[in-house]
Amino acid sequence: MADWREHGIRIVRAGELDTNTPQTPGMDRAAAITHARTGASKLWAGTVVVQPSARTGVHHHGELETVLYIVRGRARFRWGDHLEFVEEAGPGDFIYVPPYVPHQEMNAKPDEPVEAVVVRSGQDPIVVNLDIETPEPARPGPDPFHSKPH
Repeated sequence: MADWREHGIRIVRAGELDTNTPQTPGMDRAAAITHARTGASKLWAGTVVVQPSARTGVHHHGELETVLYIVRGRARFRWGDHLEFVEEAGPGDFIYVPPYVPHQEMNAKPDEPVEAVVVRSGQDPIVVNLDIETPEPARPGPDPFHSKPH
């Protein structure tokens, strides 16, 4: 008989998320469901907070599938070989990112963070950075990805 106490459901409380994860400037990631924390072998889940006006560089996640669920704020996504496609998502929306799709995530608002739940189809933190120029217009004010610390 299985030892369900040891190998059953795991609950990771809000205050127990692991912030020792790969980070991107302007984005704060925290892991909840990982192999080390829960024994998960096919999924990774956590949270991400995207600071106001922040945006990532263009990248893809290799063979991983990614699902985001927007809890708060407004996120903008660009994707395609030249980032020619663009959509926004808000609270309650799910976003599916297929394997190898070049994309860029950004906060669509300059005054409110985006909070989302992220689920990936694997444990490896695959990020393949791509040299694709974004058609996204520059925003006034400091660039959270290239500003120097004071």
